[in-house]
Amino acid sequence: MSTRLSAGDTAPDFTLDDADGNTVSLSDHRGRKVIVYFYPAASTPGCTKEACDFRDNLADLVGAGIDVIGISPDKPAKLAKFRDAEGLTFPLLSDPSKETLQAWGAFGEKTMYGKTVTGVIRSTFLVGEDGTIEDAQYNVRATGHVAKLRKDWKV
Repeated sequence: MSTRLSAGDTAPDFTLDDADGNTVSLSDHRGRKVIVYFYPAASTPGCTKEACDFRDNLADLVGAGIDVIGISPDKPAKLAKFRDAEGLTFPLLSDPSKETLQAWGAFGEKTMYGKTVTGVIRSTFLVGEDGTIEDAQYNVRATGHVAKLRKDWKV
């Protein structure tokens, strides 16, 4: 079972492949705020809704100095299809080993349709310019999530 992160913690660094097989590290974004969000599976209804919500708000987020990175256990080829089908313009990273998911507390037991299962916990983090977590949210809802973040963070 992974430990949950909270505001003030140092964000665990990662280096993962994106949809095109290029490596992306959290440290590449040092000096800018970054939203790191974890989602269960590309091209599923909830994950598509969430990704499109980030896409539709990306200009405002980037304008406020916040980058966006999505991470799932999907392989890069599936991420590329998802990105292309939905017109996503922010990095989608592949974590098939689930090491990064576990390091961020975004993999473990959750309740799904009334049953306890082990899987990806839909989670969103705001990482500050210095690599410190400013906000950690677990078990978020896909619908309306970005609007709530923008309201909470005044973006």
